[in-house]
Amino acid sequence: MSTYWWLGKWPYVKFILRELSSVFVAWFVVYLLVLVYTVGRGESHFRDFLHLSANPIVLTINVIAFFFITFHALTWFAVAPQAIVAHIGKKKVPAILIAAAHYGAWLVVSAFIFWLLLR
Repeated sequence: MSTYWWLGKWPYVKFILRELSSVFVAWFVVYLLVLVYTVGRGESHFRDFLHLSANPIVLTINVIAFFFITFHALTWFAVAPQAIVAHIGKKKVPAILIAAAHYGAWLVVSAFIFWLLLR
């Protein structure tokens, strides 16, 4: 089998990209933990972190990470109805409601974060 077997069909490409996206999710988690740590160490450390964050390489990595994290979330929300089998009484919750709940929660959390940042 070829090393590039996954390039043959779009679902395989999506699968590999989703797996690759977890590297960027890990990057973003570490980046945010370092941010919190530097805030706790004082203003000078925070300014140093901001200076480092303004580096074009770090900015590029963060922009790429943003797109991969968005892709990761969207692909998870697409498969969530198959991964989560919920019942109300003896009736199975429709897949569309499970997906809608995920997107709705994402929207609410995003709106809250925007509100925090823009107030």
